[in-house]
Amino acid sequence: MAVNPSFPYRYERFHVASIAVRCTKNSAVLRSFKRFENFELESKGVVVRKTTLAAIAVEAGVSLPTVSKVVNGRPDVAPSTRARVEQLLDQHKYPRTGQRAQRRSGLIDLVFNGLDSPWAVEILRGVEEWGAEHSTAIAVSSVRHGDARPASWTSAIASHHSDGVILVTSTLTGSQLGQLKGAGIPLVVIDPANTPPPDIPSVGATNWAGGLAATEHLLSLGHRRIAAITGPMDMLCSLARLDGYRSALERAGIAVDSLLVRYGDFQHEGGFAHAMELLDLPDRPTAIFAGSDQQAFGVYQAARRHGLRIPDDLSIIGFDELPVSRWASPPLTTVRQPLTEMGRTAAQMLGDLIDGGPLRTNRVELSTELHIRDSTSPPRKEVP
Repeated sequence: MAVNPSFPYRYERFHVASIAVRCTKNSAVLRSFKRFENFELESKGVVVRKTTLAAIAVEAGVSLPTVSKVVNGRPDVAPSTRARVEQLLDQHKYPRTGQRAQRRSGLIDLVFNGLDSPWAVEILRGVEEWGAEHSTAIAVSSVRHGDARPASWTSAIASHHSDGVILVTSTLTGSQLGQLKGAGIPLVVIDPANTPPPDIPSVGATNWAGGLAATEHLLSLGHRRIAAITGPMDMLCSLARLDGYRSALERAGIAVDSLLVRYGDFQHEGGFAHAMELLDLPDRPTAIFAGSDQQAFGVYQAARRHGLRIPDDLSIIGFDELPVSRWASPPLTTVRQPLTEMGRTAAQMLGDLIDGGPLRTNRVELSTELHIRDSTSPPRKEVP
């Protein structure tokens, strides 16, 4: 016996249930019903159709995420659409709020690897924009990269019933991940320090492409002695930017000089210290690619300490496109990393997870872009 899946739902429900009452001893028929629709077998032997959100979305003529927003009480749905969806939810006796929605706190945690950077402010800006639009508060905290302490921050988050966590450029251990999963707290990572498990969503930028573009720009100006100061050697974004630098040199037929590659911490002080060493080399670089704008400003300081003019004696490129890069003297050539967009995208992904909706992808990379200003120029023919 076949079930016609094209029947209108109000007739199909009665038709299937009446047949099932007479055929409950025929397991093959019951399996056939289950293939056509989402049925569950009750103890009395009657097959009952369990309405799905997808079916309600089709009947209402809206998207599945819109139905999910109504179910979870989200405010960003047009009144007429909400009324139509709510009518169908009532008609099909679908519960408005699940167990998780009933205990929702309206709070998400944003956990940084340090808060002493303008970079963090740009990420926070994007998350806060999303939070304001979705009536969600943001709790901000900091965990240092490489911190060997037990998973105290995850314990704190679980104890105050956070709806979800955005982790920024910090290492995530197996025990920390297990604690969040055990508490039913969804997680999204921005610029993961290490490779996250396949089921953990992440948002980043095209770091390799950014490193490539920065180095190719310097090569196009005629530079051949190009140094790179990047971040920690165990962070994915550091390695990707450095790989882009190396690829550009190799494409130009230039061997990578290990003396010109330095691993830093993305901070001003580290950029200054490494640049001082590079500029003391007998055959010093004519250009330096810094892995962050803050490092680049440290290079500015080192260049002036050596009596070098920017860009006449030394060209400098940063990475991030912080607002201050436009106000530096001279204005900094840098690779724009879409930090605010990264924060907003991560928050949107987390919101979808909190609502129980599916993500289109677990990996998002936003494009970087080279912004050329006044800190780069062709090298002098003779280096003093």
